[in-house]
Amino acid sequence: MAALQITVRNARFQQLQTLITNRTKRGRAGEFLVQGVRPISMAVQHGWKIRTLLYDADKPLSAWAEDLLRSTKAERIAMAPALLAELSEKAEGSAEVLAVVEMPKDDLSRIEVHEAFLGVVFDRPTQPGNIGTIMRSSDAFGADGLIVTGHAADPYDPKSVRASTGSLFSVPVVRAPSHREVLDWVATQRAEGRPVAVVATDESGDAQVADADLTGPVLLLIGNETEGLSHAWREAADLTVSIPMTGSASSLNASNAASIVLYEARRQRLAARR
Repeated sequence: MAALQITVRNARFQQLQTLITNRTKRGRAGEFLVQGVRPISMAVQHGWKIRTLLYDADKPLSAWAEDLLRSTKAERIAMAPALLAELSEKAEGSAEVLAVVEMPKDDLSRIEVHEAFLGVVFDRPTQPGNIGTIMRSSDAFGADGLIVTGHAADPYDPKSVRASTGSLFSVPVVRAPSHREVLDWVATQRAEGRPVAVVATDESGDAQVADADLTGPVLLLIGNETEGLSHAWREAADLTVSIPMTGSASSLNASNAASIVLYEARRQRLAARR
């Protein structure tokens, strides 16, 4: 396949630039930018559709990049180095390859619920980097999916994609307008014999996280970075757990709290197998 050449800031370059800067246009296009060997390789490995590959028109490519271009059925764009650097958002230099990846549908059926289900809800996050970090922790500790609810930062924002270090492509991430759609989904799971427990996290929990049974199917709730969980989610929780802390800190960063609770769930499940 012949490569398209982009050497000036033309309409196509501007369209690619909006995938970084404009959430609305990114959503309308249904695609987002990815950089880095590991994230792009994971996108390919997990079957995500690569629409376009961008690369430096003036430099020889690595063996990895050559293989990617050869094996991936995607549009190719050879780009002037300065333009590629601009899209890479790096302090120095540029990414060797950028991939334009198609967004999947926001469908809760993408998340598989089973007898050992572990899912995470992040309620109204404001920082895309925190979403990406929770994706990474969800992947590391065996979660089956992450649901982002309410008026929230975008999981496909470049900061979120970078913070996930590729875990976006291995853990289903679904956006839901509110708690209602998620609770309807939970009710369906329960009606079909999968008793998902909704477990909230809060500094004034009913029990410490280590004392709660997290070995069954569980949906963990993580609140907004400044306000915590919404009243609706607090009301919906079957149990609220807290993380014991010492010192002067009154609370933890949302992504840190999520990592701790996910680790505890993983620890309990491994212990139950022995």
